[in-house]
Amino acid sequence: MRWKTFFAGAAAGFAAAYAVQAMRARTFISSEKALSLAKAAFQRSAPISGSWIQSEPETYEKNGLVYKVYKGGICRENEQYEVFIDAYTGTIIDTYRLS
Repeated sequence: MRWKTFFAGAAAGFAAAYAVQAMRARTFISSEKALSLAKAAFQRSAPISGSWIQSEPETYEKNGLVYKVYKGGICRENEQYEVFIDAYTGTIIDTYRLS
């Protein structure tokens, strides 16, 4: 066996292993973490009285882009908001005032 061929095969194997590891590292944050980030963002402008979140991420499309999001809600004294939080980063993608 030639050393050049051996090292080329080894390099390709390491590159493939690195790519697989990088793809596996992209995981969802927990729904509780997503909710706490949303609550912290809403808390800056006014106190909140309640909140909820779905525990499984769902697909959400906005402006032609598709996201995996947690869907949740934030309640204030006389207002309710529906919140869509990116399941990978915790970024608030969209909010809607319900009442």
